[in-house]
Amino acid sequence: MSDGRAWEGNVKARLYERVRERGYASLTAFAEARPAIPLYLLAEELGKDDVAAVQVLSGLLAEAERRKQVTRFVRDVFARLWSECVPDGWPAVMDDDARFAVAEALGTWTAYTPTTHKERVKRTGDALLATPPPPGWLPRGPDDELLLTLLPDEEV
Repeated sequence: MSDGRAWEGNVKARLYERVRERGYASLTAFAEARPAIPLYLLAEELGKDDVAAVQVLSGLLAEAERRKQVTRFVRDVFARLWSECVPDGWPAVMDDDARFAVAEALGTWTAYTPTTHKERVKRTGDALLATPPPPGWLPRGPDDELLLTLLPDEEV
């Protein structure tokens, strides 16, 4: 979004107008209908020229906070980042390229995580690295069995 149009006008109003135009009552409902789709693709679908991925992320977090489902949001963001950074799932061989992709996904996930959940996310990332999931593991949403085990619904 190099031209800056995503930041013009009432960003929230535009975002929610686009969601309603597509038949959804909330940004969360829109995103849940597209599990594990990267945030930037959600933003492009809502407005290629005037919606940014960070606006979608912020809106999803605000809704999760209101619903007291921030942990679910955090798992959802993981699934979206994983499908973007490691689209073939957990690597069978951890070569340099695979290490970079995993580090990128985990690092970005930590950066996108609210402060209240950062320590839990870091522990989850450490657990994945210490005991890797099976090759090809690719969570398809926040209810993935392994993600739920590593990061259960406990609001902090």
